[in-house]
Amino acid sequence: MKFLSDIRLLILAIWLGAACFFIVVAQSAFAVLPERELAGAMVNRTLAILNYSGLLIGLILLASSWIGSTAANKFLVWLERLLFLLIAAACAVGQFVIAWWLLLVRREMGRPIDQVPLEDPLRIQFNNLHEYSVWVLLTAMIAALIAFFVIANKRLNPPPAKDPLGDFKFDSDFKI
Repeated sequence: MKFLSDIRLLILAIWLGAACFFIVVAQSAFAVLPERELAGAMVNRTLAILNYSGLLIGLILLASSWIGSTAANKFLVWLERLLFLLIAAACAVGQFVIAWWLLLVRREMGRPIDQVPLEDPLRIQFNNLHEYSVWVLLTAMIAALIAFFVIANKRLNPPPAKDPLGDFKFDSDFKI
């Protein structure tokens, strides 16, 4: 099962690296592109890819956690499953709930967001939803990081092998 653990570690590391890289790309897009609307569209598209991949990866890792888990520490196995479910749920909420609300609010604004006053209720709602989006992605990233260390710890500390002699005790059975 070492190979499966290595694959799961690799998948988690790739997604977590992509999520960290997304943060840099998002900041760079708003700093470099001439219009904030273009930067927002690019960030929105990139975040959708990150959310869909996080949902898919979370579900795949959750399904793979049932393979060969009989000999492992039950607490760590269930913690790992809970973290995979949290990654998938956070990405699903980020994409299918928050991103959808953001799209509806932007359509209701009817103009570029920079032209909407800060005290406008739609702008306030947009800013709040954006903050929720950040927190949901951060939750998925922290869950992925913890799951990474849980898998690595399970791999480094295999459960102790059973004694082939069972309950047979030489000292009590062979007294001189």
